Amino acid sequence: MAEWGEFSAALAVFLLSHAIPVRPPVRPWLVAHLGLKGYFVAYSVLSVVILVWLVGAAQRAPFVAVLPHWEAWRWAPLLIMPLACLLAAGGMAAQNPLSFGGLGKRPFNPEYPGILAVSRHPLLAAMALWAGAHLLANGDLAHVILFGLFVGFAVMGMGLIDRRKKRDLGDTDWTHLCHKTAWFRLSALRLYPLQAAAAMAAYLALLLLHMPIIGYSPLP
Repeated sequence: MAEWGEFSAALAVFLLSHAIPVRPPVRPWLVAHLGLKGYFVAYSVLSVVILVWLVGAAQRAPFVAVLPHWEAWRWAPLLIMPLACLLAAGGMAAQNPLSFGGLGKRPFNPEYPGILAVSRHPLLAAMALWAGAHLLANGDLAHVILFGLFVGFAVMGMGLIDRRKKRDLGDTDWTHLCHKTAWFRLSALRLYPLQAAAAMAAYLALLLLHMPIIGYSPLP
């Protein structure tokens, strides 16, 4: 069991880092001292740092095969990650009263929901796509636990947030705000130049940094 110590510790820290800062009274205190944007930036940086550690710990955990090793699965992240980057870029750029708020300055318009027409929860949808693709590409026990947890967290989170927002907003406001949005509807995807450029830059950065940071080339 000692070989699994680092992975277990990294997983516990990651879960705590996502459970504590979003809970009252911690979140209001952080927002009051950092500002809303400062809170999101700090939370994002902390999440990325711990995530890099967690993924590295999964790489160093003992290899126990779970899924069949098919070379075709290695293409899954390369083909799916551009879509995940588009959703993440759009989600960060848009104000979102129906899920995690983005950093955009333009108020949300329910008649022109932008990326929310694809998903009310673009950041969680991006996480689910990222995790599902990497689960297929790896397939050993540590990565199945890691990425399976992320898929489950994202999918369940989307449902939980929908129920909470509907309760908080009331049926009338909820229906008005979300009538042109979707839980996930890929056919509604539209490319906006700035968001597409940001997504492509993020995708290329992930490809270039994957080997030096994660220690594993994403290319087949």
